[in-house]
Order: sequence, then structure tokens, then C-alpha cells
Amino acid sequence: MAQEKLTISNTIRALRFAKDEMTQQALADRVGVSRQTINAIEAAKYSPSLEVAFRIARVFGKRLDEVFECLPKPR
Repeated sequence: MAQEKLTISNTIRALRFAKDEMTQQALADRVGVSRQTINAIEAAKYSPSLEVAFRIARVFGKRLDEVFECLPKPR
């Protein structure tokens, strides 16, 4: 049985702008990753580790499922 391909979508960009227009660099500094990593996560080109996902959610005072959503990858 083939595994369904999944993609992780997120609301990071909207959350950053709602939090005094936080930059990707400022978020990266608080989470402990590079700005490029935040950019890739926002663009759904990279799925964060569970630890990084929790750190991102914590920065915004949100639950993990309020920041990230797992969706079937379009074919």
C-alpha cells in the first residue's frame, strides 16, 4: 500500500505580521534556526522538526495545530 504524500502548511507569515510585523530573522533568532530555514518552512518547502515546530508555536503563544496543518500533497 502506497504512502499518501503530505505537505505541512502553516500560518507563520500571518502570525509574524500580526506580531508587530516580526521579521523572519527575528523569528529565526528566537527559535534558534537560520532565516533561510524560516523562509523555507513558511513556503512549505521544508517541514520543521517537531522541536522547531513547537518552538515556533510557543513564540506566538499558539498551539501547534493553530500554526501547522498537515494536508495531502496535490498531485
